[in-house]
Amino acid sequence: MEAKVKWVDGLCFVAESASGHQVVMDGNRGEKGPSPMEMVLMSAGTCSAIDVVSILEKGRHEVRGCEVKLTSTRREEVPRLFTHINLHFIVTGKTLTEKAVERAVSLSAEKYCSVALMLGQAVEITHSHEIIIA
Repeated sequence: MEAKVKWVDGLCFVAESASGHQVVMDGNRGEKGPSPMEMVLMSAGTCSAIDVVSILEKGRHEVRGCEVKLTSTRREEVPRLFTHINLHFIVTGKTLTEKAVERAVSLSAEKYCSVALMLGQAVEITHSHEIIIA
């Protein structure tokens, strides 16, 4: 996997993936785009959500929505590393069961989500979920 990052101005950069997608990131309190640490947090949520939706759909559960609310704590001193991240899944669907959602979240956390598993080497990561039947 490859990517490139190009300085625009100030502390604003444009990152481009090998697939050609671009993202603006800003180290200046997010004035022009998310900060790199916000991108890391959002990446963990997206990676985990992909797993949860895929696992549930493979189990023939009708998923209508999946949202991940991420909360984090960071050190006060530099480097301002994450010390804790919680991923709270809100999964909506008609045929969802507690057992199925719990299994999907656990599989993502323990086996599939590369981003969260990598971060988990240095950060305490917790998971929670709720189900909305609709």
